[in-house]
Amino acid sequence: MLHKEALRDQIIARLKADHALLLQAAKTAHAAATHDENIPDNKYATLGLEASYLAQGQANRAQEILQALQVFRQLTLSVFSAESVIRLTAVVQLEDDEGRRRLVFLAPAAGGLNLEFDAVEIMLITPVSPLGRELLGKQCGDQVNLKGGSVREYEVISIY
Repeated sequence: MLHKEALRDQIIARLKADHALLLQAAKTAHAAATHDENIPDNKYATLGLEASYLAQGQANRAQEILQALQVFRQLTLSVFSAESVIRLTAVVQLEDDEGRRRLVFLAPAAGGLNLEFDAVEIMLITPVSPLGRELLGKQCGDQVNLKGGSVREYEVISIY
C-alpha cells in the first residue's frame, strides 16, 4: 500500500532542501556580481553581468520552488481504486511495451522531480505535461501514447 501522506512529506522535504540550496547559490552569485573585482574595466568584461543573470535566474527558480511548497502543504490527497479515473494526486503505475514499469505522481507543481520512495523511483508530472495530459481521465487497462522523437506506448496498470 502506497502512503501518499509520506510521499507528500518527502516531496515537501525535497523542495525545502532545493529551495535552501538555490537561495544560497543566488546569494553567492549576487556576491560575485557585485564584488569589486568584477566591476568591468572595459566593454568586454562581462563577468559581473553574467553573474547577475545567474543570480536572478536562481532567485526566480527559488521563488517557483517556494510556490510549489505552498501548494503541496495545502494539497488534499484523493483516494483512488482500480475503477477510478486518473486525476490530480493519482499515483499511476505504467508499463511500456517491453514490460518496464514506472510510477508517476500527477502533481499540481514540481513536474520532473524524481524521488526514491519506498525503494521505488517516482516521477512527478503535472497535468500540463504531455504525459499528464494523456493520463487525465484514463483508467486501469487504458493505453497511453506519447508522440515525440518516437512513439511510446504505456498501459495503465494501477492507480493509487
